[in-house]
Formats: sequence, structure tokens, C-alpha cells
Amino acid sequence: MKIGLRALTSRGRSFLASGIAALLCAFVLGEHDLLRVGVFIVALPLLAALVVTRTRYRLSCARRLDPRRVEIGGEVTVTLRLENVTRLPTGLMLIEDTVPHVLGARPRFVLERMEPRGVREIYYKVRSDLRGRFTIGPLTVRITDPFGLVELTRSFTISDALVVTPHVVTLPRVRLSGEWAGGGDSRTRSVAAAGDDDVAPREYRQGDELRRVHWRSTARRGELMVRREEQQWQSRGALLLDTRRYAHRGDGPRSSFETAVSAAASIGVHLAREGLGLRLVTDQGTAPLSENATAHSLLDTLAVIRPSGLRTLEFGISALRQGGGDGLIVAVLGELDGEQAAALARLRHGNMTAVAVMLDTAGWERPDRSGSEEFQQARGVLAGAGWRIVELPPAASLAAVWPEAGRRSGLASPLRPPVGTAAPTASGAPARHAASTRGGATA
Repeated sequence: MKIGLRALTSRGRSFLASGIAALLCAFVLGEHDLLRVGVFIVALPLLAALVVTRTRYRLSCARRLDPRRVEIGGEVTVTLRLENVTRLPTGLMLIEDTVPHVLGARPRFVLERMEPRGVREIYYKVRSDLRGRFTIGPLTVRITDPFGLVELTRSFTISDALVVTPHVVTLPRVRLSGEWAGGGDSRTRSVAAAGDDDVAPREYRQGDELRRVHWRSTARRGELMVRREEQQWQSRGALLLDTRRYAHRGDGPRSSFETAVSAAASIGVHLAREGLGLRLVTDQGTAPLSENATAHSLLDTLAVIRPSGLRTLEFGISALRQGGGDGLIVAVLGELDGEQAAALARLRHGNMTAVAVMLDTAGWERPDRSGSEEFQQARGVLAGAGWRIVELPPAASLAAVWPEAGRRSGLASPLRPPVGTAAPTASGAPARHAASTRGGATA
């Protein structure tokens, strides 16, 4: 009964207090009619509490998010499916789902009565202007009696995660030479020449498929030979995102940090769709769960990334240096000083393609301060080392400036390509070098 009394609503407590007062007055005044009225008023909330607390409702709940991953500003439809799994009908129920405040107000619904084995579906929509990973649920059900004297609250334990990803811009296709591990069009040539199977045979092993038998080698060797499976060439690249709070300006969704995250997401999705095995690196090092990331896993990581308190790119540069097999580096950078720019510039070597998406962060504070001397100095250091520069001002779209990633800086590369290999020209077309010169090859 203690649980039942705690379940009394304000109306139920008022009834109980009024009934007790009527009983006291009846005893003092000796009024038998008032006594009967007092007994009825006291008994009504107590009986309602007893009925509600002893009623064993069994409800099952399922929640569906469509979609479970959405871009900033997109709407998500949440479907709640409630089922009464007992043979008893339910009373009036108040349904409330738990939703973070950034997704909107908590949705509340009233269900009049659910028949035995009955099913109800409830729909509502949520949206967020902030990226992140948000938990929806658990669902709370409040059961009341028809008079509203008692309210019993029960909660489900299930909850679901909604991932709100950064804004992704569709980028035009740009030729980035050097992005394939092994260089040039090696993968294309190997597949065209040998298909999916390497023609080099080996001895037959138990479990090998008969369709892989290489009959010419079998006849020559006198034993069953099969074709080897080729290890496919895998393009590799690294995406560096500068998350230093010190290197960014502005607040909220329009800050330079959020612009950098959106740019990294757009570039990462674009390169992943081109078949690039991508690593995500920040100023804190290699981001977890992003090795050879797919577009979805990359967006999931970027959805929850936050500014760091570091002041240098030391750990990020070290992580890039350890991944020496990367044929392509794309760096989305905030404010850089000369020392950090020089450290980044030294990462590029040989035929590696390096692209720097540079945010002119001073423009996020005051537009008239864009193109500062420090920005131009960092730009010159990277361009002098052969980095391709993509400037991203506050009001510009990444899609509009991304074609700059396909243009070389016009300065000599510090290392010339090996003799007899193809080196991209300023127009992107390969040029053959028949012999080397002491002066080195220029772009």
C-alpha cells in the first residue's frame, strides 16, 4: 500500500485529505450521513491505488529510427511500437520518450485503452543542428485510473543511438596522382593483364576449387596445379584534421572548426567513394577505428570529434610519418605558424601527392583581416615543398575551390621521379622521362 499511496496524484491526495477531514467532522458533530460521505471519499483513492498497483500490465516496446544516421539539419522519424502481451486490457496510459534537448522537446502521447494482445504504433520526428551521437530512450509509461487519482510510472530499459554527421558537400572529381600505393596505374594494368587471378601456378591443396586448376602447368609438371589468388593493389591515403582549439576561430555551427570538420567529412567521403583506403589522423594522432575507413565509419568518427587543447601538430605529423606507405595526404588545417608549416612540408617526398586545405581563420573573426601575413607565410612554405594549396575562406564553398587540389604549385618538386617513370605535368597528363639530368625534373 505504501507504493500505492506514493502513486497518488494531486487529485488523489486532495480526495484523501477531504475524506479524512469529513470523517473528523462527522465524529465531532455526530453526523452519520457525513460519516458515510467521508468513508466513500477516503475509500475511492485507496481502492484506485490498490487496483492500479495490483494490475500486472505486460507491455513490449520496440523503437525504430529511420534513418539511424543523418546529416546535420536532417529529420529522423522515430517509430514506437507498443504491444499488450497479456489478456487484460490496459487503462489510460501516458507515453513519454526520453530525447536530448538538442533534438527537441520530449514527445508525449495519450493512449486511451489497449485491448488484449493489442498493438499501437506512435510516430514522431526529431532533428538536430549539431553533430554528435545522441541517445533516444528509454520510454516511460505512466498508467492512471479513469478518475485520475493514481498514476504509476514504469520505464523500459531499451534505448537507441542516433548519429548526426557533419554536413557533406559533393565534390567534383579531381585527378590526384600518386594516390595509389605502388604508383601510377599499377592496379589498373595488373587487373587488365591478369584479371582477378594471378597466372603464376602453385601445387593443388585440399579444398582448392577445381575451376582454379591451371591445366597447361598441370600437363607440364605432371601434377595438379592451380592458379594463385592475386593480392589486389590497395590505394592508401591519409586525411589530417587540425582539431586544435588554438588554431580555430568563431563559435557554434559557423565556426572555423565546424567548417574544417565538414570539409574533412566531404573530402573523406569523396575519396572513400573513389576506392581510397583512408586513415583519419588528427593533431592527437591516428583516430581510433578509422584505419582504412569506409565512408560511414569515417562520418561516425567525425560526428563526435571535439576540439583539442594541444597547440602543435606534433603527434599528428608523427602518425603521418609512421604511415609511410600513404600515396596521398590531404590536410585540413587551421591557423599555422612557420614552424608547424615547415614540419608539415617535410612530410612530402618523392611522387607523393600532398594537398593542404587551408582555412584563413582570421576571416572568421574579422573579414577585413583575411589573408594575414602569417597565413601567406605558411602557404608559401607548403607550396614551396610541392604541396597543392586549396584556400577556403569563410564564405566559400569547398566544392568551388576543390579543383585547386588537382593543380600543382608550379614549383620544382624537391625529389625528381625515377628514370623511365611517368610524372604528372601541370595539366595532369603523364610525361615520360627517357633519361635523367642533373638538374632534376620540373613540373
